[in-house]
Amino acid sequence: MAIPHPSSAVPGTAGGPARHDGARPAAPRGALAVTACMETLQIGYLHAVAAAAGCSLSQPFPDNGIDWHVSHGSPGHAVDDEVTVKVQLKCTGRIPPRPPGPSFPFTLDNDHLAKLARTPVSVHRILVVMLVPRAPEDWLRAGHDRLELRHCCYWTNLAGQPATGRRRTTVRIPTARIFDDRALREIMARVGSGGRP
Repeated sequence: MAIPHPSSAVPGTAGGPARHDGARPAAPRGALAVTACMETLQIGYLHAVAAAAGCSLSQPFPDNGIDWHVSHGSPGHAVDDEVTVKVQLKCTGRIPPRPPGPSFPFTLDNDHLAKLARTPVSVHRILVVMLVPRAPEDWLRAGHDRLELRHCCYWTNLAGQPATGRRRTTVRIPTARIFDDRALREIMARVGSGGRP
């Protein structure tokens, strides 16, 4: 957590800039909107997971309600030598880390839900929701042996999910479905055998 350090006070500030490592003052953050930064952070998370799982990424252009295509090649796949899953990313700072219970609520516009819930499909879709701290300075920690992104991404398959609200619908995201490289490889193995994510 960023802590103001009196010894680094700068004229006109109350306590000076935040210090992260006890040795140097933090430079000011850029003026980019926090929501845009959240989007960039979740893309970085997806890229890291895809790299560790041996998957390739492509971004549809123009975006038609799906953010990324993730592909996994393996001679073990039964339906093709390479299978693809469409991924929709969402990010929120409103839910604390380690949500209690088996799931947490997340609200989608009905139009968006319809695209993710469509069934049957030739290419399966999953929703990946990232939970982040409210303060951007708490999103990332770097050290000599690791890079931590906080807090976590969770995934779900919404195929067949009905809309229940007039304009928006709240869906449940299972907390057991942490989106990491192992989860992505297991998703791709199921799709590669002709099943659902």
